[in-house]
Amino acid sequence: MADGTRLDEASLTARLARLDGLLERLEGTPGPTAREAVEAVRALTEVYGEALARILDRADAALAGALAEDELLGHLMVLHGVHPEPVETRVTRAVERIAGELRERGGDLELAGIEEAVVRVRLAVKGCGSSSAGVLEAVREAVLGVAPELQAVEQVQDAPAPAFVPLDTLTHRVRQPQGAP
Repeated sequence: MADGTRLDEASLTARLARLDGLLERLEGTPGPTAREAVEAVRALTEVYGEALARILDRADAALAGALAEDELLGHLMVLHGVHPEPVETRVTRAVERIAGELRERGGDLELAGIEEAVVRVRLAVKGCGSSSAGVLEAVREAVLGVAPELQAVEQVQDAPAPAFVPLDTLTHRVRQPQGAP
C-alpha cells in the first residue's frame, strides 16, 4: 500500500470481490475505452506476474516454499504458472491433511487420482449421507484452495465387493448317485 498499511484477510477478500465485480462490468461494457481498460489490466497483470517469477528465480527452495504456503501468493503463483510445487504435491498434501482429521472421527479419505483437472477421491464417512456430502465439500474447498487451476473434486464410487463365497463350496464336487451316468 502507498501509506505502508497492510490489508487484513477480510479487507483483502472484500477487495478481490470488488475487483471481480469491476472487471466483470468493464468486460461487459461496449466501446473502445472499456476494451483498452481491460487490456491495461491484462498488461499490468502480466508485468506483476513477471515480477513474481523473478522473485522466485532468486529465492532458494525454502523461501519459495514459504512464499507458496501463503494463500494469496500461492494463488498468484498458480495464476502465473510459477508455483514451485507440482499440482499433485499440493493436492496430495491437502487430501492427507483432511484424511488425518477424518480418521480421528472414524472416516477414511484417499486420493484416487487426478485426471484432466479433476481430482478423484474415495470417501467413507460414518453417519448419514449428508455428512458425506459435507466432508466432500470440505475436501473440495481444501483441494481447490491449494490448486485453483483444477476444475472439480469428485467422489469415486467403488464397485460393491462381491458376496462372500465359502472356499469349501468352490472345492466341493457334487456327487452323482450310484448308477447315474
